[in-house]
Amino acid sequence: MHSQAATPTAPRPEPSRRFSVAPMMDWTDRHCRFFLRLLSQHALLYTEMVTTGALLHNDAQRFLRHDDSEHPLALQLGGSVPADLAACARLAEDAGYDEVNLNVGCPSDRVQNNMIGACLMGHPALVADCVKAMQDAVSIPVTVKHRIGINGRDSYAELCDFIGQVRDAGCRSFTVHARIAILEGLSPKENREIPPLRYDVAAQLKADFADLEMVLNGGIKSLDECRTHLQTFDGVMLGREAYHNPYVLAEVDQQLFGSTAPVVSRAEAIEKLRPYIVAHMQGGGAMHHITRHILGLGQGFPGARRFRQLLSADIHKASEPLKVLDQAAELLQGR
Repeated sequence: MHSQAATPTAPRPEPSRRFSVAPMMDWTDRHCRFFLRLLSQHALLYTEMVTTGALLHNDAQRFLRHDDSEHPLALQLGGSVPADLAACARLAEDAGYDEVNLNVGCPSDRVQNNMIGACLMGHPALVADCVKAMQDAVSIPVTVKHRIGINGRDSYAELCDFIGQVRDAGCRSFTVHARIAILEGLSPKENREIPPLRYDVAAQLKADFADLEMVLNGGIKSLDECRTHLQTFDGVMLGREAYHNPYVLAEVDQQLFGSTAPVVSRAEAIEKLRPYIVAHMQGGGAMHHITRHILGLGQGFPGARRFRQLLSADIHKASEPLKVLDQAAELLQGR
């Protein structure tokens, strides 16, 4: 099911970052990505953040495992030791990933103590060293996802200094979460909601670094908003909205990539997912490993609540969970 290290072939084309789904801890695992790919062929998908320690000292294969259908696919790394990040970037390239991304945005105190995530905004020279080491190690693109600042270091001049140093190390693509991170006193969840969105700051960055690819992230909820932002930015990245309301991806290919393929229905998506679920269960896995990611398909139609109840509660009590899945699927007929 998962990709093996491939023999060297022609370099893969650089993935389009016009529309992507953000790396989200506990959410964008391989089952979630397989499901999202059924809704959009062109969206760039990201893994959850994986720390360098997890890859170098644990079962790397388990963290890197993915289905070939998930491409275009990027691995997001958390770390700040250049040599370790370079080694992990090589693992990503060998496992067939299309991009490797460095996390300079996660505000969790769990990662701050290890110099991972948003606290690195205060250490641009170190981020530059990390990016250079990764780029020297691999031929796939190395990108950075970051905030517009952190508390105590949130001036526009400091943000430009950060971008400039990382650019000079060779990074050409930046995904900007258009909020600062407040590293003391706010939970990661609060850091996604309380610091105000500053699209104007991100737009100023794009104007001042016009030669760099700038992808906007933070608070985007609809394809209409995506189209508006794409007049300013090179790409848009959706996070929580893509997870809680995944059917927003169903028209991405047609509206943002010019695809003429028919829009997949909710019913078709679950029908295509069923064999994957069966295979996972035959391999000893539990159905809810996958179905927990599809609850958001039950939004905005009569029976939606029942759909969610079947897959979030009833499935755990069922002696034949596939029958519960089929019951849920029936509620999606014609939708």
